[in-house]
Amino acid sequence: MQSVPNIFNGLESKPLNAKTWGPVILRWSLIISLTSVGIIYMIQMPGKSYSGPFQPLDEEEVELRDRLKKQVEVLGGSIGERNVWHYSELEAAADYIRDLFVEYGYSPEVQVFNSGQKMVRNIAVELPGENIPEEIIVVGAHYDSVHGSPGANDNGTGVAAVLELSRLLKDEQLNRTVRFVAFANEEPPFFYSKEMGSQVYATRSREREERIVAMLSLETIGYYSDMPDSQHYPAPFNLFYPDSANFIGFVGNLSSRELVRRSIDTFRRTTAFPSEGVAAPGWITGIGWSDHLSFWQAGYDAIMVTDTALFRYAHYHSSTDTPDKIDYTRTARVVKGLSHVVTTLANER
Repeated sequence: MQSVPNIFNGLESKPLNAKTWGPVILRWSLIISLTSVGIIYMIQMPGKSYSGPFQPLDEEEVELRDRLKKQVEVLGGSIGERNVWHYSELEAAADYIRDLFVEYGYSPEVQVFNSGQKMVRNIAVELPGENIPEEIIVVGAHYDSVHGSPGANDNGTGVAAVLELSRLLKDEQLNRTVRFVAFANEEPPFFYSKEMGSQVYATRSREREERIVAMLSLETIGYYSDMPDSQHYPAPFNLFYPDSANFIGFVGNLSSRELVRRSIDTFRRTTAFPSEGVAAPGWITGIGWSDHLSFWQAGYDAIMVTDTALFRYAHYHSSTDTPDKIDYTRTARVVKGLSHVVTTLANER
């Protein structure tokens, strides 16, 4: 065993005075101050998160709850695992989404692209804006599930939310155009690749010089718990956020900070449901883990709305991600709140 050098040798001969320690103290004070300012910049959000007992659903939210439940049961139950390895199920999910859009009064646009030996589809509908239709808000979610999982929460809940938001807003008169999009191929091995459905969509939007002013990616939004220590985070966010998994999260990169803040501000003003927000560098674990990443790469502001997935949900990417795990009552409250967010983004000056 090697001897360990004594790193304190010689220090006894040096006086512990300001000249010796002052620069060290100053340097660490500066580092701590800059780190604190950076963290405050990332996590400080307008308004105040709701706290208190869960308020009963109103009549519209009860209908919304039942619709969300039915759709997740179809996607994560009757259809189940849906991806290029379960291609007939992926196609069945695409048909189901398209048919519901038609039922809600839309004419879907289908963007077909090649994924290996399979042709897969993004499905989009549009609510044209009245005053500034050239400015577009995209509300999207991926409808594929990871290999080996029926994907009820990831991402049946996100798709159901997109569908129901399209229904709730169908007759609204909005200044900006709103598009509702269901993306294929978000899950590995397509994530970060050119075969990722949202990558295909966002790249085409950039090539067409479309003015997408905001994109909301709805990703895994159906699981909640009031139990202490039910919520976890990548460091250092565990030091600043609650340890109960009872909130919905609004997540963006630094470039999308204002979109995060505007969105959570509206949610907090209109919705009796806990919410937390962060705008952090995209390389931090979890910040870019969904379809909003594709829009960042295309130069658009985009955020993710999420229950934080694997940081609270034990069934993430597993065969047990089934419809019975979802809290449909709380999900309905979240989706109703998101309808206010989308409406405000579409109408604000």
